[in-house]
Amino acid sequence: MGHIIGAEYLWLARMQGRPSELPVWPDLTLEQCEARLRQLSRGLGETLTGSGTRLVAYINSKGEAWTSTVEDILTHVVFHSAYHRGQIASEVRASGGVPAYTDYIHAARQGLVT
Repeated sequence: MGHIIGAEYLWLARMQGRPSELPVWPDLTLEQCEARLRQLSRGLGETLTGSGTRLVAYINSKGEAWTSTVEDILTHVVFHSAYHRGQIASEVRASGGVPAYTDYIHAARQGLVT
């Protein structure tokens, strides 16, 4: 979970033209993850209002300079976190556990997402 948050912080920072305050693989407790997710939600809401086609210039983890639209960045962020949630669910099942229910529309309907 920490990696998903760290990656989303990185992309938010890139869109805001500043360095990320978290590494891509942060060591976060569950409580810290929860607090960081609330911060991400606020930061994304403030940053993204009306900016879908805006271009963002950034340096990737290999030191290469790139430019992407906010729309492409957001699409990447959504797919990236979905990929890792699937990995986590597979690991939990392989260990004999039951993975967390992560269906977004269900959470939205239940008022769990703000």
